[in-house]
Amino acid sequence: MAEPPVVWIPRPVHDDALVLLREHADVRLGYGDEAVDFDAVAPEVAAILLRTARVDGDMMRRATALRIVARHGVGLDTVDLDTARERGIAVTTTPTANTQSVAEHTIALLLAVRRGLGIAARDGGEDGAATRAAIRGRELSGSTLGLIGFGRIASRVAHIATHGFGMRVLAHDPLLSGAEITERGAEAAPLDRLLASSDAVSLHVPLVPQTRDLLGLAELLSMPEGGVVLNTARGGTLDEDALLTALRRGHLAGAGLDVTVVEPLPADHPLRNEPSVLITPHIGAQTAEAMRRMATDAATSILEHLR
Repeated sequence: MAEPPVVWIPRPVHDDALVLLREHADVRLGYGDEAVDFDAVAPEVAAILLRTARVDGDMMRRATALRIVARHGVGLDTVDLDTARERGIAVTTTPTANTQSVAEHTIALLLAVRRGLGIAARDGGEDGAATRAAIRGRELSGSTLGLIGFGRIASRVAHIATHGFGMRVLAHDPLLSGAEITERGAEAAPLDRLLASSDAVSLHVPLVPQTRDLLGLAELLSMPEGGVVLNTARGGTLDEDALLTALRRGHLAGAGLDVTVVEPLPADHPLRNEPSVLITPHIGAQTAEAMRRMATDAATSILEHLR
């Protein structure tokens, strides 16, 4: 009888994925009391279930039996795709597993920034009366949300914003036609019009050369005064120095960031000292439901491929 394929998992994943894999594979964990280092499994590993770790070209070249890297999530910036193509290694993601969780987190940041909840939570215990007098939040109803990138997550954000809060939603995505954007529930708009018309702008694009610093100072200053910016996609798509400038000039009212160029963002980073900026540590997909879906979807991809 042939030996079961070896699957290496460098970071913790939901137990249901481990149960699924162990029915058909020899699972080696890179964490916990019996952690196995990659060097120990490199010659025999057939699959890697990747969460937040990195798989570079050197690892792929040493893993001569490697057939698939299954990403627990949607981003591929931690995988050397060129080497994967060169060596015929499949790379998969879990594109639908975290849609609802990230969409909800985007809306949560939007609500929190528009209502000044970060400032209120920080200062409310010291002088609640002064905080109430100083904070004048803005309702979402009747305002305009601009979505840059209009894939699954952004489409879900549009649905919640439109049907839950009565917002007007504009969307820009060069990969979609205007008709496709309309069919998904938003009004298609070129980027310049979207920025000029949106009270809040939310990024939903991957980090690729074309999207790095997609929102720079010129773009941020083209937004209406008092606008807010959200990023639950990838750090680097928003120019953080430009964001600081726009905030300090008083042009923008705030920002909600779940992703930053450096993660975690250092305690002494200037954005940490901006009271109108709410920063969460890349937890958009960190719900119990999404973590289970991502892990089991990635495990299923591995088993299907190895079969």
